[in-house]
Amino acid sequence: MTQSHFYRVALTRFFSVCLLVIVMATLATQANAEESTIATELENIKSQVLKLNRDLFILEEDLLFPASTQIAVFVSVDVGRFMTLDSVELKINDDNVSGTLYTERQRKALEQGGIQRVYLGNLKMGKHQLTAIFTGIDTEGRTVQRAVNHNFEKTDETIMIELKLEDNQSNYRADVKVEQWVL
Repeated sequence: MTQSHFYRVALTRFFSVCLLVIVMATLATQANAEESTIATELENIKSQVLKLNRDLFILEEDLLFPASTQIAVFVSVDVGRFMTLDSVELKINDDNVSGTLYTERQRKALEQGGIQRVYLGNLKMGKHQLTAIFTGIDTEGRTVQRAVNHNFEKTDETIMIELKLEDNQSNYRADVKVEQWVL
């Protein structure tokens, strides 16, 4: 093999390797471009799924709790010096509808002005009675209960009822006050 033939073969191999590297780099760049396109498409699909999920949740809420039959009951605590709230039990028309046991953290949140939805449901139109039983500990460490009955009429509007545990300075005990809103 002559020296010129050797250089031609080496040069051909060199150009072949260079061509192979260029082709592989081009393919890798195209693959990266395709991957970024796929990643973008996946992000778009993900955001569409999240939006659809939110829309379905709103639709489900509207179907399960239409405004014409909806009732919501909330609990709040004003100060809480004469009774430390432990639990709340709700009855509507003598049917148990909700019961809540409070943790120390939940109790503190209520005492700092928080409000908690303890019931969301449906009622047919007409007259109804809400009974709420609050259980807690008084200042002397005894278990005490405070109950309230509230009669209301359900119309085709949403009803919201707040049960507020308030300190009564005149008799040094907690009382339950009821406020009702119609939306």
